[in-house]
Amino acid sequence: MSKGTTEIASGAARDIEPELRELFTKVVERDPREAVKMLEPYPDEFVVKMLELLNPAAALKILQRFDSSRRETILATASSETTQQWMRNQTYPERTVGRLMQPPLAVFRPTTTVAEATEQIRRLAKKTIITYAFVTDEQEKLLGVVVMRDMLLAQQTQRLEEIMLKDPFYLTPDMSLTEAMRAVLVRHYPVYPVCEKSRQLIGLVRGQMLFEAQAVELSAQPGEMVGVETEERLTTPWSRSFRFRHPWLQVNLFCGLLAAVVVGLF
Repeated sequence: MSKGTTEIASGAARDIEPELRELFTKVVERDPREAVKMLEPYPDEFVVKMLELLNPAAALKILQRFDSSRRETILATASSETTQQWMRNQTYPERTVGRLMQPPLAVFRPTTTVAEATEQIRRLAKKTIITYAFVTDEQEKLLGVVVMRDMLLAQQTQRLEEIMLKDPFYLTPDMSLTEAMRAVLVRHYPVYPVCEKSRQLIGLVRGQMLFEAQAVELSAQPGEMVGVETEERLTTPWSRSFRFRHPWLQVNLFCGLLAAVVVGLF
């Protein structure tokens, strides 16, 4: 399975339009500036669908590179949940969990019955992949998580507080990717809730996207030592790549000449 196909499988929609699927693989292979050029001719609805399929951190980088007027129309076209999540995500530093958050849609109160939750999840499942149901109080503090298997086996009249897993594990938005990877090392879940330190639920992070983001960060570290941008791709224009690498090439050349002079003195 290719990287593009894998990301689509974990994205926000199951039924992908052919044109959207074809362009998706091209967008993920390009840096944000090039991705914006590719998406500019398309209508706002199409752009929103594309951004929702991408890793949230990558989607935010692309969104920020649209001009201000186009960015406003894109935000106005997206759902209120998605727009609020994008606005919240950009308040956190890069390479943190906060940049990877998606909106938690399947959120219920403890007294909600299994029948009521099931009906709402059926509607939500038409536009997104629902893995867990989250139970919160009136202050949106996370109380528990409900697994779909438990809902399937429960009585329709049972309340979610009766079948939920209490005090679940969660990530915090200010965690670095490295810290988050350490925290989930022995907790291989498909989705992780993200809460403030007060336990207020503010988003969710898909496990696959967390691992992908960390893999990209690790692979980019050697390149950063010689001026390679983390956003650089094979399709990045050579002039731009040269502009970032040239100073480091000069430093390496100077160090090499200095070493040769020292050796020559002896």
